[in-house]
Amino acid sequence: MRLLLLWVLNAVALLAVTWLLDPLIQVSGFGSALAAALVLGFLNTLVRPLLVILTLPITVLTLGIFYLVLNGLLFWLAGSLLEGFHVAGFGAALVGAILYGVIAWALSALIPNSRG
Repeated sequence: MRLLLLWVLNAVALLAVTWLLDPLIQVSGFGSALAAALVLGFLNTLVRPLLVILTLPITVLTLGIFYLVLNGLLFWLAGSLLEGFHVAGFGAALVGAILYGVIAWALSALIPNSRG
């Protein structure tokens, strides 16, 4: 049940990002936001760990800044894979990924942890 609630909250976070960056990032509706949140979740679970390992030297050289670039690239990739989710460019993806992460983190902090 918690996983479904987190999925919906991530979709709400994505809608908040589109509201803040309206002409640069667009979602056609709540269904598209749910699909985009699902794709972003899969990309972050399956693709990101491999990319983090492959780009570890450049991440260390940039003192972790390149990790933000990876987040932006995955956000941009999700925007190019889905029909109802549009990201205007890499700069918009970078800012959108940062905002999405902060808003999703804040919303997920509102859910009590079920572990005792």
